Amino acid sequence: MAIVMDGNGRWALRRRLPRAAGHRAGIKSVRAIVEESVRQGIQALTLFAFSSENWHRPKSEVNLLMDLFMGTLRSEVNRLSEHGVRLRIIGERAAFPEKLRQRMAEVEKVTSANEAMLLQVAANYGGRWDIVQAARRLVADARAGRIAPEDVDEGIFSTRLSFPDLPDPDLFIRTGGEQRISNFLLWQSAYSEFYFSDLMWPDFDALAYREALADFAGRQRRFGLTGDQASIRAANGTS
Repeated sequence: MAIVMDGNGRWALRRRLPRAAGHRAGIKSVRAIVEESVRQGIQALTLFAFSSENWHRPKSEVNLLMDLFMGTLRSEVNRLSEHGVRLRIIGERAAFPEKLRQRMAEVEKVTSANEAMLLQVAANYGGRWDIVQAARRLVADARAGRIAPEDVDEGIFSTRLSFPDLPDPDLFIRTGGEQRISNFLLWQSAYSEFYFSDLMWPDFDALAYREALADFAGRQRRFGLTGDQASIRAANGTS
C-alpha cells in the first residue's frame, strides 16, 4: 500500500487557519490509517511525507514540517510498538538536520523487532532520485567487477532501489483531489492500482480508507493479460 497524503494546507486554508494547522491535523489521519492497516492485515504501508521538491516551499513551512516530523517521531514511537509496527524511513537523509537524522535512526532501531506491519515513511524522497541512485550503484558495481553490464535486467535493477525487500505496492492512493503521482514510487508503481480521493488528507479517516480498499478488491488485475487469462490465473491461485 502506498499513499500520497495531499491536502493538508488546503484543508487549513478552507477553514481560514494557518497551513500549520492542516499539517498538525494530518497526523491524526496518519495514526488512523496506520492502525486500520494493521487491522486489515496489510503487510507494508508507504507514506509520502516529504518530497525532494518540498524544499522549494516557503522556509517557514519547511521548518515547521521538520519540527513536526521530529515531534511526531518522538511522540508516536510507543504507539507504533503497541501495534507491532516497524518504522523505516526511505529517502536521502543528508539534507536533514543532524538531530532529526539521529531521531530517525533511533526510532527505526526501537521498532526494528516489530512484526505486525512495516511502515515506510518517504522523506526527502523522489522517484527519479530513487532510480538515479540505483543506476549509480549498478555503475559502481560494474566498475568494481561485481557485475557485468550485460547482466543488468529489471530484477537486478530493482535490488538497488530504496526498498528491494518489498513487493511493489498493490494499491496507490492519493488524497486531495489531484490525479497525479508527483514523482512518488515511479518504478515500483508500474502495475499498481490507483485510487484518487477528493477528501483532503485530514478528512481521510478509517472509513474512507476501507472504501478505497473495497474499491480495490473489486478490480481485476491483468498485468498485461486478457481478462479471461487473469480470471483463470486468479482461480488457480497464481499471480
